[in-house]
Amino acid sequence: MTIKLNEIRDNPGARKERIRVGRGIGSGKGKTGGRGQKGQKSRSGVAIKGFEGGQMPLHMRLPKRGFNNPFAKDYAEVNIGMILKFIDDKKLDAKADIDHAALKAAGLARGGKDGVRLLGKGEIKAKGKFIVAGASKGAIEAVEKAGGSVEIKAVKTPSSKPSDKPKTDGKKAPKKAASKIV
Repeated sequence: MTIKLNEIRDNPGARKERIRVGRGIGSGKGKTGGRGQKGQKSRSGVAIKGFEGGQMPLHMRLPKRGFNNPFAKDYAEVNIGMILKFIDDKKLDAKADIDHAALKAAGLARGGKDGVRLLGKGEIKAKGKFIVAGASKGAIEAVEKAGGSVEIKAVKTPSSKPSDKPKTDGKKAPKKAASKIV
C-alpha cells in the first residue's frame, strides 16, 4: 500500500477539540461550568492555602521554639585543611596575605559579612600570614607550628552617620501663595 500526499491525516483521536465551558445546558458543561455550585471556591481568583475556615491555623497553634539573636555575628567558617588543598591546587597564594578577600576570590569563603573565622580541622604544611576576624585555638597552634602567623582583626561594620538633611518636626511647610500681577 502506498501513501499519497493528499491522503495523509492524523490518527483518529490524535487531535481533540477543547471543551467550551459555560455555553448552555445542552453542551454538558453549561450553567456551573464544572465548578459545582455556590461558595467561595466556585468563584475565580480564590487560592486559600492553609486557611482552615476561620479556625486557628495549625502553624499558629504550635508553640514557638528557640531564639533568633539579632546581634549574632556572621562569619564565613574556613578549615585549615581546605586552605592547604587550595594552596596545593594553586587557587590560593601562600606567599601573599590570606584574608577574607583572598579566600572569597578563591571560592573558599562564602558569605560572612563579619569576616572569616579560621577553624582547625585538617592540617596545614604551608606557612602563610592569615588576617582573619577570628580563629580557634587549634587553628592558631597548627598555623604557628607550620611557621605561619595569625592576625586577628575586627571587621568594621558601617556605623550610623548623622544625616546631611535638616531635621524637621514632621509637619509640612506651608505653601507659598502665588503672587498676582496686577
